Parts: sequence; structure tokens; C-alpha cells
Amino acid sequence: MTTATETASSYRPGRTLPLRVEAVRQLRRRRTWVMAAVLAALPFVLVIAFAIGGGGSTGDADRIDLMNTTTVSGLNFAAATLFASAGFLLVVPVALFCGDTVASEAGWSSLRYLLAAPVPRRRLLWSKLVIGLVFSLAAIVLLPLLALAVGTVAYGWEPLQSPTGGSLPAADGAARLAIAVGYVFVSQLVTAALAFWLSTRTDAPLGAVGGAVGLTIVGNVLDAVTALGSWREFLPAHWQYAWADVMQPQLEWTGMIKGTSVSLAYSLVLFALAFRGFSRKDIVS
Repeated sequence: MTTATETASSYRPGRTLPLRVEAVRQLRRRRTWVMAAVLAALPFVLVIAFAIGGGGSTGDADRIDLMNTTTVSGLNFAAATLFASAGFLLVVPVALFCGDTVASEAGWSSLRYLLAAPVPRRRLLWSKLVIGLVFSLAAIVLLPLLALAVGTVAYGWEPLQSPTGGSLPAADGAARLAIAVGYVFVSQLVTAALAFWLSTRTDAPLGAVGGAVGLTIVGNVLDAVTALGSWREFLPAHWQYAWADVMQPQLEWTGMIKGTSVSLAYSLVLFALAFRGFSRKDIVS
């Protein structure tokens, strides 16, 4: 017969709520597949749009930009798709996966039962944060990867044309695109951290997700206010397109280094607030 002492001695806080269990739970949710379907459909919609509209490049060297070179190659199409979606569309899955995770448990009144399992609060938050970030990364990688596949079929595996002129071999262009995707994920950490913090403060998943998306939009609006001058450099939104520098023939890191610093600073503070606040919160749902 198992005694209470034996049961207590076999308890391992670090083994509660394994990451694979949380990953399966999130993978089975309908909103995960709906978001995946939306992201997967976008490259096809853009190909159709450019086919109807007649293509991308204007032929005017003074007006060549990332969107004007969309139909030059599959790599350009993937880069343009990332550029078109980074400011808003990719914000949504990041806010959804990181903002819905804790608040949904509270909304279902299952959060207190998880903690009574007993799952330590920090362990619960850690599991949900890691899986939320993994799913966010998957969404950010999925879109340009599918766009690259669709664009290669539609426009061919050609060199990556730089917005400022010149081109990069296809292999180098693919490596540059990978760097861009990595930077987009880092820049989205602020939205992820904001959504996660809000998720620990509310029982309404829509409030956490909507709040994170709304505040991200506010940041974009403030960045457009040129009267703020150099103060805009403290806004994460100011650096969200710094990855476009990797599309230059000469790779430039300055903007991405500054953007990474700002993003990590904000996100670390918000993640710390989430863990600190949740450790002291009365769980009643």
C-alpha cells in the first residue's frame, strides 16, 4: 500500500504539466488550425492578386522597393509577403498564442484545478510561455516558407533582387531571408510578452489578445508621428522593418541590433511582471 510519505517523496514539481502535454492541448484547439489556414492562404491570394494586377516591378530605378520586385523571383515574393504581413497580420497569431493561453484556463474555470494538481505556478507559466512562443515562431516561419514555395513555383528560383539595385545569388538570398525571419520573431517578442502579461491579469482571453494587438497598433501610430523625433527610437515599432537591411548587397546590422535591444528590454520586463504578478494573484477561477 502506498503511503502519503511515499507519494509526497515521488512528487517532482519540474515534471508537472510537461511541455508535450501543453503542446498537444494547444495543437488540438480549433483556433490554432484556423490561424494556420489563414497564414497558408495568404501566399496564394497574393499570387492571384499580382496575376490580376499585372506584376510588380515598375521598371523605374528610382522607385524600386521591396514590393515592386515581388514577382522577380520566389525569394523576392517571400520577402515581400513578410514585409506586407509583419506589421499586423503576424501580430495576431503571436498575440493569440501568448495571450489566450493562461486567460483561457481562467475563463474555463480550470486554472485553479491545474494549480491544485498540484502544478507550481511558475511551472505552469513556464510551460504555457514556452509553448506559446514555439507556436508563435511556427506561425512566423510558416508564412514566408509557404510564400517561398508558392513564389518559386510561380516566379522561379532566381537571385534575390535588392530594393536598392543589384542582386544576391539564390543561396545567399535564402540565408538572408532566414535572418529576416529570425529578426521578425525577435521584434514580435514585445507583443508576445504584452499578451502574456495581460493573460495573467484577466480572465477574458479576448481582452488579453485584443489588448496586445491594440497596444501594438498604438505603437505603430506613435512611430508615425514624426514630431516625436528621436524619441521614436525607444518604440519597438520603430525597428520592426529593420530586417529590410538584410536585403541589401552589403549586409547592415546596425538597425537590427538596436531593434533587438529595444525588443528584448521591453519583453524581459513584461515577462518578469507576468511571473511576479501571477505568483501573488488569488486564483478564483
